[in-house]
Amino acid sequence: MLKIAFLLIGPAAFRSQWHVLAIAGALLMAVAAALIAGVSPILTVSVYLAIGISLLGVGLVLALGELRVPTDSRRGFTIVNGVTCVAVGTLILISVLIDGWMVATAILVGLAMGLVGLNRFAAAFVFKVGAWRLSALYGAAELALAAMILASWPLSAARMAPVGVGLVLAVSGWILLRVGLMLRTLEEEAAILLLPVFSRRGWYDHAPILVNDTGSAPQRHEKPMTLYIWTPEGAAGAPVERLPVINRYVVAFARNGTVSTGHVSLELLPDLYISHYPGRDLGQPGDNLLSLLNSGRENDMEGRFLPSYPEEVADWCPSEVQISLHTYSERRLRAFWAGYRQDSTYNLSNRNCSTLVVAALDAALEGALASPRPWRRLMALLLEPDMWAASAIRSRATAMSWTPGFLLDYASALRRLVDEPQRSWPQRLKRILRLA
Repeated sequence: MLKIAFLLIGPAAFRSQWHVLAIAGALLMAVAAALIAGVSPILTVSVYLAIGISLLGVGLVLALGELRVPTDSRRGFTIVNGVTCVAVGTLILISVLIDGWMVATAILVGLAMGLVGLNRFAAAFVFKVGAWRLSALYGAAELALAAMILASWPLSAARMAPVGVGLVLAVSGWILLRVGLMLRTLEEEAAILLLPVFSRRGWYDHAPILVNDTGSAPQRHEKPMTLYIWTPEGAAGAPVERLPVINRYVVAFARNGTVSTGHVSLELLPDLYISHYPGRDLGQPGDNLLSLLNSGRENDMEGRFLPSYPEEVADWCPSEVQISLHTYSERRLRAFWAGYRQDSTYNLSNRNCSTLVVAALDAALEGALASPRPWRRLMALLLEPDMWAASAIRSRATAMSWTPGFLLDYASALRRLVDEPQRSWPQRLKRILRLA
């Protein structure tokens, strides 16, 4: 979540204050260490209160706010996520007040950590992204810690839970510290996306470096930047199996035996169209899809760039969903595309249509929420439910791969953040309470 916030606010506001970020990260890591060591029961209770209140507030806004949105394929999942946040936040707050509930909260922390560890471990072996062995080791460590919490060994579950929470805080503090130190040496003409915390998988190798930065700040335009999205389910027509989550976010199996992974593209009229295809159709009968998901260079193939949306529709079918953003930097978008299109290499899980469009979108939105009061803007963003949603999607996609389904939810959240008028929390709560 912090990385998205820094991207949207832009590096210029923080470059001269890098030390504040570094100090904040170090302090957060110190709090995490104290929490893990069990130095103070008051500290543990304070951290639990902060987490419980945050989850409860975010969950209420997610669940109730979504009831005001017309029904779509995303709505049910968002409401479920909101209700889950409310339930977890409430349980954490109760555990602070009633000693007997601390064990229940510890079990919940253990289960959550186990699910995260299992997902990380499995994704590392399926996608084999970069230093995948290290990622698998992290996943195994999370699984081991979850097992220790659930087994109440070598310490009680109530004592082990703060260890898990402390590790999460320590990671957040480490990210803050690294970003602060990196901003100190980031050249003024370089995009924040070039920092190692963003570029681990090479998706931002073509992030803009603008010698003359004049006129590159995002602003509101009359002509929109449009994303066209074909989800796997929609592209497959009538899938053989109705698996809502799999069909939307991963693949759908069509009745003719082919496998659909969907597609995405980006258009900025009159002359810019970003659409990356493999050189041959993937997902045909006989293709080993699991093997193709390996992001290694052995699965690199020649790709092709399609020239325009009308030609793509004529060759295939219209997109299911279109998302238009009016706030963006045209210069940064064009600079990114000029660099990327020099190499047409395609890789199903590491250099596909979705990774391209997400990288282009991020490049165009850098600094879209720049403010003369960056710290105030940062705190406001950290309270935004859409930031939480975008962060969760980005984290999952980074561990696996960007897909049209992930991109749809991510772009929708960013559009609400940068394009919709900013609302105060009293205004937002009034809107939520006026449920139809």
